[in-house]
This record gives sequence, structure tokens and C-alpha cells, in this order.
Amino acid sequence: MPMAVTLSTASVYPQGVADAFEMAARIGYDGVEVMVWTDPVSQDEDAIAELSDHFGVPVTSVHAPTLLLTQRVWGKEPWPKVERAAQMAKRLGARTVVVHPPFRWQKDYATGFEAGVRRIAQAEGVTLAVENMYPWRAGGREFAAYLPGWDPCELDYDALLLDVSHAATSGLSCLELAQRMGDRLVHLHLTDGNGSPKDEHLLPGQGSQPVAELLAYLAAKDWQGDACVEVTTRRSRGPDERRAALAAALAFAREHLGGVAVR
Repeated sequence: MPMAVTLSTASVYPQGVADAFEMAARIGYDGVEVMVWTDPVSQDEDAIAELSDHFGVPVTSVHAPTLLLTQRVWGKEPWPKVERAAQMAKRLGARTVVVHPPFRWQKDYATGFEAGVRRIAQAEGVTLAVENMYPWRAGGREFAAYLPGWDPCELDYDALLLDVSHAATSGLSCLELAQRMGDRLVHLHLTDGNGSPKDEHLLPGQGSQPVAELLAYLAAKDWQGDACVEVTTRRSRGPDERRAALAAALAFAREHLGGVAVR
């Protein structure tokens, strides 16, 4: 069975969640990852369920609001955000929750983070996948912005997420990172990058990462995770150009996976 290729609602920004479901259905994606964001719809479980039913596209994953720009979404305390995202995923039928590691100033949150992630996953019956990040750079200097660390391979997590753009920003090969993650790799943010410190989130195939080789590697392993397209389309000149870009990303994924739609 070919792996599912899904669409992050972040990929249609500045359009909203409803537009993401419409585009996913129209283009032929297998599901949607909901990025819980400042958009009120992204925080509304009932509204998301209605969109999923209306467009016939399942919610396959939920991205917890643990980004720098979502510090005040669902309150200020991080653990309740993660718990709420896990509960949302369970109720929507999504199997995966995406979680970023704590920032270095979130020391209380970082203490026991590995155990806390495991506890919530077991309590809610969903997978919490911790995402690879990258060192921050400024003025020619590099500093660690995350605790316990930006590289999840070195830590005691049960499930990991590989973001290709983050791999590029950290100076790593996404293929080598996938091999390091091994069986703990359960989710993929399919994108690309050239190693810029800006975290580019290019369309797959438009950067310098071995994305085609990564997809072929995962397909050969009969990997059972989701490949979620999480790209930046903010510079698109309107919905039609954005839709074309996301269609190209899906075509790239299917070509290199050697599969067809699973929905």
C-alpha cells in the first residue's frame, strides 16, 4: 500500500483552513494536517470535522501550537496545548500529533519533556511525533534554541518527525537523517531547502536536499507513515498559482513514491 501524501493547512497560508480542505480535495491529496494557528477555524474541532465531512478529506494529523508564533494560542502553558492537540486528534480520527521540542527559555516544560510526551501519547491513544529542528544562527554565530536539544535522534522519544527544510537548515542530509531515525520515524514534512538559516520550506525538488532519494528509500522500506506537504506558498500570485504549486508537490511525491492515491 503506498504511503499517504497529505497537505498541511500551513501550505495554503495566507489562505485559511477551509481553503486547505478545498484544495486537498480538488488536487487529490489523501488527507490534511491541521496546523493549530491563530486562525480561529484551526482551533475549532467541530468546524474542522464539518470541513472534513464536506470535502471528503480526512484529518490525518494535528500540529500542536508549540511554535514561536503560537505561544498564546490555547493559553500560555505548553503542556495543556499538547494535551488539547492530542484530544483533538483523537476525536477527529487523526493518528499523529506533531510536537516541537521546548525552547530553551521553557525550562520547566523541558524538564521531563521526553516522559511527558510519552505519557500524553499513552493516555490519548495517539502518536506524538517530535520534530527535528535546527540550531539558530545570528551574526555568524550559532546557538542552541531548544531543550533538551534540536536533534531528536539523540533523545528518548518513541516517535519522530523528519522535516526536510529543517534538515537543510541544520546542514544535514534528509536521507541520512531518516536512516538515523530508523523505525522511530513515523511522519514526514515533505518540503525542501538549500541550507539557508531562514528555514525555506521550498517545494520538494526545488532545493538541494535528496528528497527524491528519501521518498524512494521510504517506499522501498514499505514505510507506513504520512508524507505531509508543508511548504511556503506566500509568494504565489493568488489561489490558482498556489493550487498549481501544491499540485506539483503532490505529483513529485507520487512520482518518487511510485504509488497512487490511497484515499
